[in-house]
Amino acid sequence: MRTALVMGTGLIGTSAALTLASRGVVVHLADHDPEQARTAAALGAGTDAAPEGPVDLAVIAVPPAHVAATLADAMRRGVARAYLDVASVKGGPRRELEALGLDLSAYIGSHPMSGRERSGPLAATADLFEGRPWVLTPTRDTDTEVLNLALELVALCRAVPVVMDADAHDRAVALVSHMPHLVSSMVAARLEHAEDTAVRLSGQGIRDVTRIAASDPQMWIDILSANPGPVADLLSEVAADLDETVRALRGLQSADEDKRLGGAAGIADVLRRGNAGQVRVPGKHGSAPTAYEIVAVLIDDQPGQLARIFADAGMAGVNIEDVRIEHATGQQAGLVQLMVEPKAAPVLTAALRERGWSIRQ
Repeated sequence: MRTALVMGTGLIGTSAALTLASRGVVVHLADHDPEQARTAAALGAGTDAAPEGPVDLAVIAVPPAHVAATLADAMRRGVARAYLDVASVKGGPRRELEALGLDLSAYIGSHPMSGRERSGPLAATADLFEGRPWVLTPTRDTDTEVLNLALELVALCRAVPVVMDADAHDRAVALVSHMPHLVSSMVAARLEHAEDTAVRLSGQGIRDVTRIAASDPQMWIDILSANPGPVADLLSEVAADLDETVRALRGLQSADEDKRLGGAAGIADVLRRGNAGQVRVPGKHGSAPTAYEIVAVLIDDQPGQLARIFADAGMAGVNIEDVRIEHATGQQAGLVQLMVEPKAAPVLTAALRERGWSIRQ
């Protein structure tokens, strides 16, 4: 791939453009808002000048509701040899294109499974897709050259290609992305009018659950409008679980011993099923989940503290697999949770204590 046209310079489009430009591809940028394309160009994502002729690949990075119209216009103008979209739903746009009677041999649907709470070109990074799944949804009509260009794009972005049927993809993202986002928003909505004294008690648990609720509402309306059925089906199942859980909790309140026992069994069941589902979530780099040991270190909220901990861990020959920070309420301090292989935990604990760090058991 020598040339590309990225149509839509939001988070995903600009991140892809930054990556391609850094790999030596000549990238042209286009957006319905010229100022946004100029911003992406200023970041080094390419040029906002129109290409002089057809490019190798056009990347359509617009909201799902606009994919079909944008693709149809680009195809009719012949701006590229191959066309790919990166929308988060795949079945609807494909059916819209089929209804328009377009030749889809030059088109392939795709969805990079990566993102951030922030949107727009200023949130983009060249490493956004590294190690992340990138779904490709070719059809029987997709030309081999188009599939190869899509695979080259995925490789340049250092992502992991996953080939799926478009409708199966939409059901999958409803489960692992769209439904969880709405649940996160519903939990966060409980905080809107909560007492300040209650909200000040927030710890890492509520931060984890509500983190994705910070995303742009308009962007999510566009996404959910393109995939409402599968999301509604899943929320119906969640609602049934909620009803059962509420009944179980009411049972725990009862003075009747049998009702209390039934309530405890109901809560145990939902927690057990939660455990069983959570362990199926892929671990680091998409591999099987690994049980890590946590070494908790108390730190002051001062510059350089994390760098010192990582340096000391490196000197001890220990690799930090993951890290979380829990900030102390009302204090300029926090607890850094270093996740390491179980056999490395005692080594790291001893090394950090030797270097003066306060370890919490």
